[in-house]
Amino acid sequence: MNPTAKHLLGVAAAITIAAPALLGTAASPAVAAAGAHCDRAQQDMWDNGPSRNVTALRCDIPSHRNRWYTVEIDTLVQTRYKGDTLDGGVDRTRTLHDRTIRCLGYTSDPHKGTVNWFGCPPF
Repeated sequence: MNPTAKHLLGVAAAITIAAPALLGTAASPAVAAAGAHCDRAQQDMWDNGPSRNVTALRCDIPSHRNRWYTVEIDTLVQTRYKGDTLDGGVDRTRTLHDRTIRCLGYTSDPHKGTVNWFGCPPF
């Protein structure tokens, strides 16, 4: 086989394999509808491991329930404590911008305007 033809065949095969994978990572309308958006959130971090809970404000929550929720957060404040309790004091605080987290579910308090996301693996 001609080397040029072999090279073109390899490129075509690579495109055929890679294109669906790349398109699959883009947010489809169904995935976008399952996501949520919050303006601000906070997460307490502990010495023995991060909390899997996030408390957020001003959230747009999807209308249907899923197994996992993708939550886009504009500003996430992580507070790390010195011990295993709040009495240990704050060690440091870190502010992250434009973060996306995945959570198992949420509870909301419409009177306070807060959403408590739970089951969020640390990132």
